[in-house]
Amino acid sequence: MKRTLSDVLFASEKRKNVLLLLREEPRMMDDLLKSLETTRQALLPQIRILEDNYLVSSFMDVYELTTVGKVVVDKMAPLLKTFELFDGDINYWRTHNLDFIPTHLLPGISEFRKSTVVDLPLVDQYDIQKIYSEKSKESESVYAVTELLYPNYQIVFSELIDNGVNIYLIVSKSLLEKIRTYYREDFEKYMESKFFNIFVYSKKMDFVFFTFDDYQVLMSLLKDNGEFDSTHVVCSDPKALDWIKDLFDYYLQDSIPLNEI
Repeated sequence: MKRTLSDVLFASEKRKNVLLLLREEPRMMDDLLKSLETTRQALLPQIRILEDNYLVSSFMDVYELTTVGKVVVDKMAPLLKTFELFDGDINYWRTHNLDFIPTHLLPGISEFRKSTVVDLPLVDQYDIQKIYSEKSKESESVYAVTELLYPNYQIVFSELIDNGVNIYLIVSKSLLEKIRTYYREDFEKYMESKFFNIFVYSKKMDFVFFTFDDYQVLMSLLKDNGEFDSTHVVCSDPKALDWIKDLFDYYLQDSIPLNEI
């Protein structure tokens, strides 16, 4: 019975991994065996299936993707990243609101497949912020888009500024009003520094916050029903950092820079 393409691609972990390796470059059989930690006897039948379906070709023990194989694997790879993300912690991702991500950036959420979902008791909420802030002090810049301020914001901002770290802060309109009412003096002082930049976002935020530095991303999302919870997503994958920069730029384009509070 002829195999369907989906069966060829996804029914065997070895076949899938061969395709992903060959997407990078053609490889010798010995290189494939070493990378996959398998034997020639175990791998050859799987490669034969890929060859029979015109996805892989070989010459003198060197294997590469065919033109058809390149087209198929280029489409397959992002899908596998998405599977890996949702397989990793489906209960978190399916119960939290992702509508704040614009359509053109939504596929990039798969770059968080190596992230960690941390659920802290309310009494320990500072712990994750402390871990993040310690790393931030070594960064060139720190970026945040937020609906709230942590109670220890004074320590965080002061230490970043003292360490010469550029801060780019986008706040919601409601948070700006709170800052003006309760924290005006602090923020006037921060704005005297060349390192502190604050903007107000003109539209609704459907998340609690996301922030990142040169090393990691920290996100706090709302549940699907709009409720706040104590979970955070932490990720240090370089591709996730590239993606979150694009998300920040998306929110920045609808934000207004503030010269005074």
